[in-house]
Amino acid sequence: MEEEKKGFFARLKAGLTKTRDNIVSGIDSIFSGFSSIDDDFYEELEEILIMGDLGVNATSDILDRLKKQVRERGIREPESCRQLLIDSIREQMDVGETAYDFEKEQSVVLVIGVNGVGKTTSVGKLAGKLKDQGRRVLIAAADTFRAAAGEQLAEWANRAGVDMVGGREGSDPASVIYDAVSAAKARHVDVLLCDTAGRLHNKKNLMEELKKMNRIIDREFPGVHRENLVVLDASTGQNALVQAREFAETANLTGIILTKMDGTAKGGIAVAIQSELHIPVKYIGVGETIEDLQKFDADQFVNALFQKDERGKEHADA
Repeated sequence: MEEEKKGFFARLKAGLTKTRDNIVSGIDSIFSGFSSIDDDFYEELEEILIMGDLGVNATSDILDRLKKQVRERGIREPESCRQLLIDSIREQMDVGETAYDFEKEQSVVLVIGVNGVGKTTSVGKLAGKLKDQGRRVLIAAADTFRAAAGEQLAEWANRAGVDMVGGREGSDPASVIYDAVSAAKARHVDVLLCDTAGRLHNKKNLMEELKKMNRIIDREFPGVHRENLVVLDASTGQNALVQAREFAETANLTGIILTKMDGTAKGGIAVAIQSELHIPVKYIGVGETIEDLQKFDADQFVNALFQKDERGKEHADA
């Protein structure tokens, strides 16, 4: 038995069980069921990846890369290209060198998304993580629509040991942002994290308000490092991709926080979003505690998805 207190990798691996059942068992059956690499083999593989929520775009890129390598290396046995497929998926997920520069620079981070995806919780967890890194953090409670949003965030701010501005229900969100920016400058804050109202991405007035917040930050804090992170619920699968696309039309999205990865069979959406929108998944959430929100690591994700356990066989539910 594993120890009670699992590390994040173990929790991620456990959280990806359903996704693994959805994608990996299908892939394994194709690799063992085909004796040669032909069009039928690629077709079956394509179907499994698309059904696993990797999306058409990512699947096509992954398979193009795989076919090229199979040709170049003269590979004939399906089993011999399993690792190439895994590497191809890993490459698709790379977040790049500069993804977390904002953690080291003076920055303003707007956190946006629809209701119920774990936005406020993500702001609280991120505040805790940054504070642990020795950063001076301030939270702006600019979700003034949802009853008790301010109280919920105040609780997280308290837990993380950081200050908070705003939180009065019904006040003007743009003025909260204005006050928070002024406070961040006066107090020499490293990172200003802004929680915003859960926008239904098709609500025009809320989208306009988001643009207004962005304009205030641009005007009042020129030159500061800017991040617009959209929080998406992994369990909604392709719907998360639709939301991200629509938010991208309103705000210059710089990254994605993917929550509720534990317990969903749709974890492949992480690959689809990155491939379709060219916006990196920067954080991934697999539970309720501060430790359960971690920087997205392509190696860790792909290993947790494809790794056989120490006894040399796939996880018990396969």
